[in-house]
Amino acid sequence: MALLVALTAAAACASVPYTDRRQLLLVSEGREVAMGYQAFQQIRRQYRPEPDPELNYLVNQVGRRLAAAVDRPDFAWEFVVFRDDKITNAFCLPGGKVGVFTGILPYTQDETGMATVIAHETAHVLARHAGERLSHAMLAQMGGLGLSLGLGSVNPYAGQAIAQGYGLGTQMGILLPYSRKQESEADRIGLILMAKAGYDPEGAIVFWERMMQKDKDKTRLPQVLSSHPTDENRILAMKEFLPQARQYYRETPGAAQTQAPPPPPKVETKMSP
Repeated sequence: MALLVALTAAAACASVPYTDRRQLLLVSEGREVAMGYQAFQQIRRQYRPEPDPELNYLVNQVGRRLAAAVDRPDFAWEFVVFRDDKITNAFCLPGGKVGVFTGILPYTQDETGMATVIAHETAHVLARHAGERLSHAMLAQMGGLGLSLGLGSVNPYAGQAIAQGYGLGTQMGILLPYSRKQESEADRIGLILMAKAGYDPEGAIVFWERMMQKDKDKTRLPQVLSSHPTDENRILAMKEFLPQARQYYRETPGAAQTQAPPPPPKVETKMSP
């Protein structure tokens, strides 16, 4: 139990960039990155990359501008479009591995919409939300172990309990949705990253309003039962934060001058709606 208290105290000094929220981090960033690379390889085996050169150019151009705004040259940045029109989603894994599914294209619609999505997902990585969730899973496992020992029982599977904490954290921190607090934080940081990359952060509001229209006919859980904020609350919070995000906005920032791949030749392509 003393080890549990010591680890928690040692991690208490960690804070999230831009928001300065204190967070619990019991796992190294290197461990997060290793898990991110492993998960990315699994996803690449499961989904087929989209061959459209113009679409890939767009995602790479937006991604490189945002990567420059994040300023993590130690990341092995990679931007891949995956063909699955039924998945309305994108992701960024620790280490800079970014995936965009074609199902989200009807809602991004343009470069600013794409920047909104990638910036939000990248913000999760910059804020180390995966490591934070993994740490909470580890803490829960160690807490259960400490209770068992405190009651006098001898657990021969103590090492396995900690290992299971890692496994649980991998699923919760990387592959499953983040908490409402982390989603709201990623919204704010995402607006800042957009602004630093030269995209008007107000364009993010337009994207989320399109997403809200997509979900308007669906039965949604109350916010208290959901891992995401409600669309209305999310948009309201971003509107309130826009003045702060605009302080980072430059129409022609240095981040936009990063090397991007040459434009592809014009080809006739068909994209699913």
